Amino acid sequence: MKHKLYYLLFLVLVSLDQITKQVFMASYDLGQSVFVNSYLSWTYLQNTGAAFSFLAGGGFIQKTFLLSVSVLVSVWLIFWIQRTSPLHLQKLFGQFLLLSGAVGNLIDRALNGFVIDFIDVHVNGFYWPVFNLADSFIFLGVALILFERKSTA
Repeated sequence: MKHKLYYLLFLVLVSLDQITKQVFMASYDLGQSVFVNSYLSWTYLQNTGAAFSFLAGGGFIQKTFLLSVSVLVSVWLIFWIQRTSPLHLQKLFGQFLLLSGAVGNLIDRALNGFVIDFIDVHVNGFYWPVFNLADSFIFLGVALILFERKSTA
């Protein structure tokens, strides 16, 4: 199997994501928010939709659609990773962050029917939508892929 070390990273990141989500589910009441500092709060929410709660509140068809899309994207990412040269370190790292986030949220959807969110960032009265570690992995992965330094060779 190509990229063994990256798959180990994938397992660590997905585990970290799932552990943090379970801690918040077990320790907080739904909707509970705890102030950490002027920029951060822990707020436990359940997102039944896609990013930023898009399509939230839908029924069985919407949940099945989101779960199916998550599975297809994850499978596609694995194929893309397998075709990526080990020489493209930044791209591979980004792909594995993206895969880790996709699978972390896929597990939530499959087990719970919703994604657990808890990171609440706010600055000067502006509140970013509440998110989780998997969402952070997805964001960082996309950024690394988009801003991959191109080889001059």
